[in-house]
Amino acid sequence: MIIDFMRLTAKALIYFIAITAVFVFGTVGTYILGHYGNNFNIKINNLFDAAYFTLITVSTVGYGDIVPVTEIARLFVMILIITGLAVFLSAVTVLSSDLMGDRVEKLSGRITNFERRFLKEHILLIGTDTVNMQIAKKLKSEGKKFIMITSDKTVADRLRDLGYRAYIADETSEMDMSKFEMSTAKDIIVDMRDKSKMIYLLLIVRNLAKNARVTTVVHSEEEQKNVMSLNSKINVMNPAEIASQILTKKIGVGSKNEEV
Repeated sequence: MIIDFMRLTAKALIYFIAITAVFVFGTVGTYILGHYGNNFNIKINNLFDAAYFTLITVSTVGYGDIVPVTEIARLFVMILIITGLAVFLSAVTVLSSDLMGDRVEKLSGRITNFERRFLKEHILLIGTDTVNMQIAKKLKSEGKKFIMITSDKTVADRLRDLGYRAYIADETSEMDMSKFEMSTAKDIIVDMRDKSKMIYLLLIVRNLAKNARVTTVVHSEEEQKNVMSLNSKINVMNPAEIASQILTKKIGVGSKNEEV
């Protein structure tokens, strides 16, 4: 909502300035032509009458109480109408189409072009398996800047309802993944159960994320070997292995305290 308001405010301000410029041009031009010459059917003695004529003309209402009677005045009015309509219609078209386009993207769960501009030094959580969900809870509690990516619309909708920035994307599509500005990301954490998708995604990440720290969660030694063969710079975390190390240490397996 904040991003939408910022974008709307910025574009609305630009068009407000443009419309104001047209209005000032029309008012000043009408006053000069109407006050210092017989270019209208009546003499225009103040800026209020000039502003009134400009507004009526640009809005195409045209009451007919003030009418241009010379060629120069008619040419001026033609320019005023064309310029005014062009600016107004352009403002309506651009603002409405932009908002509608973003609305469609939001309803589909995909990231908008405007949101992409704010992605820098961010954390990407790709996949919503157990580890990434726990990381997301921790990051959210600490107010960190991160987004979540999943191909499951139901999961993305549920995450957004919980207050997470979650988007839908095909993890095996380089075009989809490039939208998340991986080149400027701080950390990328991959946590997916589908091994084939994970490997394909890591190949994409290797091409797109040159500077980010990449960590992937694996669930077997085979997966770990496959990941390491792709890129030695990828950090690999095996929750099962870590848990087993902690537990065996607690129960004293492998300790040297046994009596000989």
